[in-house]
Amino acid sequence: MAHYPVNHHLRQVYRLLAGLAGLYFALVGIIGIAKTWGDPFFYREGGDWSLGLRVNPASAWLYAIVGLVLLGVVLLGGNLLHRVAIVLGWGLCGVSVLVMAFIQTDANVLHASMINVIVTIVLGLVTLTAGLYAKVGSRDAADAEAAAAHNPR
Repeated sequence: MAHYPVNHHLRQVYRLLAGLAGLYFALVGIIGIAKTWGDPFFYREGGDWSLGLRVNPASAWLYAIVGLVLLGVVLLGGNLLHRVAIVLGWGLCGVSVLVMAFIQTDANVLHASMINVIVTIVLGLVTLTAGLYAKVGSRDAADAEAAAAHNPR
């Protein structure tokens, strides 16, 4: 069983960092949607960039949805943030590695470049870290978790 810290004293800092990551993803997506409006969904010929990331309509929509979901769970907070941020963080890292495998092929339907991969992995790790430290519980649950983590049997 995983031992996630409960009521970690820096969870609000991690929540803020996840919120900034979500805001960046949402802005990249929204600006990218505006810049690529009218292009075919998986368009790969253009050189459209949004806040330093290469975008086409498919990737812009993907960034916008991920960013808005992350902003939503950051605003709600609590154990919902804990669960969603862990899944979303691992998902972002996994999709980035998959995209990296297809950058120089015709399968690069998101029109990604290496900077997209690097930024998405870094912000995915920020999101994952925020999820790891976002668990909330009662004082008794926090004490029990601390005791289990520091006194394994």
